[in-house]
Amino acid sequence: MLASPRCGARARTRGHQPCRAPAVKGKRRCRMHGGKNVGGKWGNKNALKHGRYTRAVIAQRREVVKFVRACDRLLRTLVLAER
Repeated sequence: MLASPRCGARARTRGHQPCRAPAVKGKRRCRMHGGKNVGGKWGNKNALKHGRYTRAVIAQRREVVKFVRACDRLLRTLVLAER
């Protein structure tokens, strides 16, 4: 571990000193400075926690709103016709 190559990133460390963490295998930077990218491997597991913002649910909500507005217009015309 001590003989492994070091990261060496400077701009993102607090004291602008070289990072002393070991570099990721096959990379020049450590896991904290961009050597390891796990975003595409596991993805965002929290994205579909409840499904409130999926395309299907959004489309369904739009249809419900459209239906409610149509019913409201119909009721208004019926109330005005009675007067």
